[in-house]
Amino acid sequence: MMNGDGFVAPMYTVGTAGHVDHGKSTLVKALTGIDPDRLPVEKEREMTVDLGFAWLTLPSGRQVSIVDVPGHERFIKNMLAGVGGIDLAMLVVAADEGVMPQTVEHLEILDLLQVRRGLVVITKVDLVDREWLELVEADISAHVQGTVFAGAPRVAVSAVTGRGLEALKETLDRLLAETPPRPDLGRPRLPVDRVFSVAGFGTVVTGTLTDGSLRVGQEVEILPQGLKSRIRGLQSHRQRVEAVGPGRRVAVNLAGVDTSDLSRGDVVTTPGWLRPTDVVDVQLRAVRHLERPITHNLVVSLHTGAAEVEGRLRLLDRDELGPGETGWAQVKLSARIAAVPGDHFIIRSPNETLGGGRIVDTAPRRHRRFHAPTLAALTARAGDSPMARVRQLVAELEPVPAAGLAQRSGLTPQQVKAALAELVASGEVVLLGGSQVALTASGLQRLAARCLELVSAYHAQFPFRSGIPREELKSRLKLADEVFEGLVSRLIEQGQLRDRGLALARADFEIRLSAEQQARVDRFLAELAENPFAPQPTEMPDPELLGLLVEQGKVVKLAENVVLTAEAYRQMTEAVVDYLIKHGRVTVAQVRDLFGTSRKYALALLEHLDDRRVTRRVGDERVLVRRPGG
Repeated sequence: MMNGDGFVAPMYTVGTAGHVDHGKSTLVKALTGIDPDRLPVEKEREMTVDLGFAWLTLPSGRQVSIVDVPGHERFIKNMLAGVGGIDLAMLVVAADEGVMPQTVEHLEILDLLQVRRGLVVITKVDLVDREWLELVEADISAHVQGTVFAGAPRVAVSAVTGRGLEALKETLDRLLAETPPRPDLGRPRLPVDRVFSVAGFGTVVTGTLTDGSLRVGQEVEILPQGLKSRIRGLQSHRQRVEAVGPGRRVAVNLAGVDTSDLSRGDVVTTPGWLRPTDVVDVQLRAVRHLERPITHNLVVSLHTGAAEVEGRLRLLDRDELGPGETGWAQVKLSARIAAVPGDHFIIRSPNETLGGGRIVDTAPRRHRRFHAPTLAALTARAGDSPMARVRQLVAELEPVPAAGLAQRSGLTPQQVKAALAELVASGEVVLLGGSQVALTASGLQRLAARCLELVSAYHAQFPFRSGIPREELKSRLKLADEVFEGLVSRLIEQGQLRDRGLALARADFEIRLSAEQQARVDRFLAELAENPFAPQPTEMPDPELLGLLVEQGKVVKLAENVVLTAEAYRQMTEAVVDYLIKHGRVTVAQVRDLFGTSRKYALALLEHLDDRRVTRRVGDERVLVRRPGG
């Protein structure tokens, strides 16, 4: 179904989970008429080894995608690639066998991933009697206690006889009606779970879209490689669409990339906002049925989205994590992944699911272990309060662009905006640069103090200069343009800084000459005025004093040891320009004779006018380029 903008209507994705041979694929085929087992080896073995996909329309007209995952322990990593973006999980338990090892492991995984809705489906009920079925249900109740499946509806079905299938569809419909559609955060992410080529079309990837929408013709980036591409076409449920929103299974035809460039776990997104990482801070919970504790520095495989990467686990608040316990950890990965804070993850040893939880930070420093401030900061960033998360992030990263807080916090832009508004109203946070950059109030005080300290030090070093150049101050503070300008504007408004054009000064700063320095300046200016077009002062002021006179507009320095009064320079310049207007060209000798001066002063004047682009040298002559000030 498509609306007037070409968007496919909101859709939900349902995933299966459960032990091998408990009838997951058979159930999906009975519900949808589509066999999710697509690989020859799956047909041959009658066992799902990789992700399968199907879809159906529920009684309400609601469309549902189904991801069918393998149940065998050897293919858990394939199962993990498919359950990251689901809205509802169907935990499938065969009535003739009951809860089995992979039932428990899949249940642990779904609980760690905090799936939005759960449903227990008891299959093969045609093979057991009522008494046995009651025993199986009691066993299920014991295992789901304390998980996201506690209190979840249960439906008993038989894919062979059709018993319970309509009730299952109705239950799915009811649960999904209570599930809000995935939000469009304006930052689409498509974790790639399949890559293949279609004759005549080229490279195609599939996945479950989250956090935003995609359109045909849109420029995209493929991470972590950083490949650029364009969407040539979109399909959902084998129907071409012009655009697709979050929560939908979609196939994307990509231009300009080869299948050999891509792999499962890559992420298709819009360019420029998402930075891949090889280290993440996480809140980690160990599975309840852990055989041995999780230890510090353990090598694990981390699964998030559709990606699987090996990494080394550093426990930050303990030496080991026991069954069901929660702690803080940092994972240093062997390769980069494209993830954002708030994403769920699972860690495994080669043959065992160890735990999982949420990613808290995707750009952390290396932390000291058992460091109380670090642990407090992680707790704040992982909390449910958007204001607490934003407050902590601003304190850690200040000055931080407000636009980057959504990615670093895992919050929506709307949540960040609301949190910032509260923090600004309370006085805890200040926004600079047209509200583009956030700092804590104390951070702004420290930055302002550092700024004023640098300006004061410059005044002490160069007492005859009007102030520190803006660019030099910005460079010393190591601030971006918008932060620097916001800080300076604030200090000027508060009367602590004075704007002197290209320079900045303390508001109370004044240039003061000693009596001796003033006498030297007066004598120098008088000597220049005695013979204005060829002055011969007995002594040149030191460079800083001379610079002050130039800045004050009292003299013009034409070259080393060639200085004129400002009035003499004005007269000479006007006379040269008038001469050029009348005669078209002028030589050094003609300028010398025009003022009765020496070649030294005439040449210095013309070279100075060349530098100002008033004149231009042509051979041994000058021609007029423009009038001064024109």
